[in-house]
Amino acid sequence: MKSVFKIPNIRNNRDVNNIRKVISNNEGVIACQINTQKCEVSIVYDDYFITEDKIIQCLEDVGYAVF
Repeated sequence: MKSVFKIPNIRNNRDVNNIRKVISNNEGVIACQINTQKCEVSIVYDDYFITEDKIIQCLEDVGYAVF
């Protein structure tokens, strides 16, 4: 599966690193691409191990608004 999330509060490289760390800690995540200009995060994952809702919850738990 591939999902694209809008995260408007991506401001700097620290945010990029935090998001990448949070996402990569989940089993089933295959790839993560972050576009700071568009404030988007594209995630490729195996939906057998993780769901879109779980990814959103992980991001919200560390303070990022996800749309």
